[in-house]
Amino acid sequence: MNLYDLGRVPWLESQLIYHAFPRLGMEGLILLAPAEPYVCIGYHQDAEQEVDLAYCREHDIPVFRREVGGGAVYLDGQQLFFQLIIHRDNPLAPRDRVEFYRTFLAPVAQSYRDLGVKAHYRPVNDIITEAGRKISGTGAAEIDDYAVLVGNLIADFDYETMVRVLRVPDAKFRDKVFKSLRENLTTLHRELGQAPPWQTMVDTLARNFESVLGPLTPAELPEVVQEKVAELARTHTTEEWLLAPRRRFREDRKVKIAEGVEVVQRVHKAPGGLIRGTVETQHRKIVAVGLSGDFFFYPADKLADLEQALVGIKMAELQHVLEEYYHTNAIESPGVTPEDLAVALGAASAR
Repeated sequence: MNLYDLGRVPWLESQLIYHAFPRLGMEGLILLAPAEPYVCIGYHQDAEQEVDLAYCREHDIPVFRREVGGGAVYLDGQQLFFQLIIHRDNPLAPRDRVEFYRTFLAPVAQSYRDLGVKAHYRPVNDIITEAGRKISGTGAAEIDDYAVLVGNLIADFDYETMVRVLRVPDAKFRDKVFKSLRENLTTLHRELGQAPPWQTMVDTLARNFESVLGPLTPAELPEVVQEKVAELARTHTTEEWLLAPRRRFREDRKVKIAEGVEVVQRVHKAPGGLIRGTVETQHRKIVAVGLSGDFFFYPADKLADLEQALVGIKMAELQHVLEEYYHTNAIESPGVTPEDLAVALGAASAR
């Protein structure tokens, strides 16, 4: 497999390059960092709910929706990104989602240990320190016939800007988020007193990925990738792309429209991520559904199909229909079950 050590690249390329590879039928391991800061949201998130878009515009901070699940995050040149693109039929790539994470995050955990931080993999997709703090942001997706794994080695992190770009109800809540972020997310700089040299991190990560991928051949990025990046930039930087899925109701609430007609939005924290469910019912029959959040759902395009499949069913049948949909469409959503979706849509009790 080829290794593309790209150094620092424009922020948009730092995302679109790995989106281009599957569309071009290319495998590879990419190592890079963005030359400018930006905010990146998960594929299933609602940008207007998760990010203070007005603040980002005022401070010239771009916001990008990636084709990978997970949550909103502020990124800059203090993180070394790894991006693995591998064909789903490659014998090195486990079909089971959790085993896929376990296999390809093991080199990341080992890299942290080699750099001096005691870290290990924790299902579904976390790398944590001995003290239980998260030290890498990771996610996976399926794009065309390829599995994509993205993540980072966090040399340092701008906690202050991270909490500022998030959409929160008030300053007091923002302070709580900042405190929780500091307590639960750490960096190489915090753990070691200083970040390791950049090239040391690159070499360490590449060496450990070779332990599961086999020899990596240094390669230059082909011109065809840049052409595909330019093509994707025309679609993935539009307001339509960023704001989808846009929901009609922005806060957790229950609104009675008329007798027997109501709209409810709930938030449920499943092991695999936060789920926001919006459901409109008429006499306990679903007429509209919206699901968003920082969870992972494969195949990704089946989430919109699921929303449509739930229209017209009775709330009492919701969990059964969800279970049938999962089975029929071979859905994988690590850490999120049909019951979790039912909870988010108000048809079951939280565990």
